[in-house]
Amino acid sequence: MTEVTKRILVTGGTGLVGRAIEKVVADGEGQPDEEWIFVSSRDADLTSSSETKALFERHKPTHVIHLAAMVGGLFKNIRSNLDFWRTNIHINDNVLHSAHESGVQKVVSCLSTCIFPDKTTYPIDETMIHNGPPHSSNFGYSYAKRMIDVQNRGYSEQHGRRFTAVIPTNVFGPHDNFNIEDGHVLPGLIHKVYLAKQSGSALTVWGTGKPRRQFIYSLDLARLFIWVLREYDEVEPIILSVGEEDEVSIREAAEAIAEAMEFRGELVFDTTKSDGQFKKTASNAKLRRYLPEFQFTPF
Repeated sequence: MTEVTKRILVTGGTGLVGRAIEKVVADGEGQPDEEWIFVSSRDADLTSSSETKALFERHKPTHVIHLAAMVGGLFKNIRSNLDFWRTNIHINDNVLHSAHESGVQKVVSCLSTCIFPDKTTYPIDETMIHNGPPHSSNFGYSYAKRMIDVQNRGYSEQHGRRFTAVIPTNVFGPHDNFNIEDGHVLPGLIHKVYLAKQSGSALTVWGTGKPRRQFIYSLDLARLFIWVLREYDEVEPIILSVGEEDEVSIREAAEAIAEAMEFRGELVFDTTKSDGQFKKTASNAKLRRYLPEFQFTPF
């Protein structure tokens, strides 16, 4: 019997990325000395410092993958920037502080490419996070996520903690949020195509269809998360993304989904709706220096 020496707590464990990590671990990527614990908002309210502390006392993790966050699509962000800021600041501070107080060896938190400055040069890389304000549509979420990087550096400098973060590009895969109002672009489009086929109507895509995105499959991201947890020792974040050449436009994404779902109707772009950021092309050069052979699932 191999003794369990790593107890890995995954917050946000029932979300898109948490479910992907759970599947990859179950399918053989887990190691005999690791115990994986996936928790959700049903297990603890992470905006409460006492509930977060109790969660850590209950499970006594040695390692943490911190995925829990208040998240939503473009239009939910525009409506609720203050809520996104306050909720995520509370969650992140409680998780990192409880991890520090309970002696957790390593924390890997999840950021997002939307935290980068709105006015910037491309491709963006890990050194540019704090170089200017984020896009105004989601400033609350973006600044709260940026503060994880600030806290990680603080815990490293003051207490020698190995707290770091990853920055995935747009994630998609099984167990996504298919809510049209509040979900992300690909699951929203899948849901819209399904409804358009049911009703025999046109497929209406919000915006011009011109913005460009890099999409990473959730199971690829899960494998990279596990690698970061085990092998990556920098405090500075690392972008987890497909290459710049794999960027696709929202129009191309909509057309690909329509084709995959055998939708034969008309494609309409509602240009009265906001496009959000036109592009946020991220460089995966740092990841490739570490993992030159990693194979991504093609979009």
